[in-house]
Amino acid sequence: MADVPQPVRIALFNHKAGVGKTTLTANIAFALAEIGKSVLLVDSDPQCNLTSYLLPDEQVNELLSKSSESDGRTIWTAVSPIVDDTGPCRLIEPTAVGGLRLLPGDIKLAEFEDFLYGAWTDSMKRRLGALTAITSISTLIADIHRQSPLDYVFYDTGSNIGPLNRVLLLDACYFIVPVTCDLFSVRALATLGQAISTWMKDADIIKSIAPDNMRLLKAKPALLGYIPQPFRAYGRPMAKEASFYLPEIKNRVREDIAAVLRKHGDCLVPPGAKDPNIGEVKDLASLVRIAQREGVSTWECSGGTPAERRLAKQSFMHIANNVNGYVVRSSAEEAA
Repeated sequence: MADVPQPVRIALFNHKAGVGKTTLTANIAFALAEIGKSVLLVDSDPQCNLTSYLLPDEQVNELLSKSSESDGRTIWTAVSPIVDDTGPCRLIEPTAVGGLRLLPGDIKLAEFEDFLYGAWTDSMKRRLGALTAITSISTLIADIHRQSPLDYVFYDTGSNIGPLNRVLLLDACYFIVPVTCDLFSVRALATLGQAISTWMKDADIIKSIAPDNMRLLKAKPALLGYIPQPFRAYGRPMAKEASFYLPEIKNRVREDIAAVLRKHGDCLVPPGAKDPNIGEVKDLASLVRIAQREGVSTWECSGGTPAERRLAKQSFMHIANNVNGYVVRSSAEEAA
């Protein structure tokens, strides 16, 4: 089983809040499912927004009320034995939803994040329990994959540069940067690349001192691209503010993220001359609200006009095909 190819793990990450990470994560996954891919969504944000999007309130409440029990079904159920020092990570069965599989989030995941602060430091002291803790979610995904093979795993991250996001990013094969066309998003990009670079350097230290037989984080997250939004409103030209910030976003991604990652290896960034914009998302505000209430993709919800839903599907299918195409090309290059 050790030779079974692992799924492609992707994190949508931007430590600025309000950039639509959860909506993008769900709808890219729905689009990948439409082209025949098996996708697991991991709600790794203690706010549980992705879980609340995809599941009805009564089901979410039931999951959260039972999450500390041995037969619970949330991500906290899986990692709580590590926090409580009662055993290894517990394998749980993902929840099926709309052609996808979901590892439901949990507000108690905040306790795991607190635990990871010390575990990361202890990992640098070669403490085996700490090494097991920081790789526990990675191990959980691998175990789920062994039981039912996956093509893609998506981590829906929180809006911070904290210890939980650190282990998720370092477990990811790729990351995508959602960004809104405004001043605050541009400013946030200035620190994003440096944070990931620092995490990778720390992970290299851990690798250098860890026992040979320990599972470790891959710690080589490659920039797959960025997604600007909202790009324009339906039937109207791009807003003047968005038009102003889009070129600046492109520059910040190139200079503050790609250039920093390139120091860790050319394989971690798209080709030098390529603008890693993998697709724009239009103003889907009305569709998003209804889709979240109904737990479906933006193009399958009951709101909006047929033209709006068609445009939403075109946008996300374009992104999904770009993601899948990039992954396939990268895999072929590695194999060669």
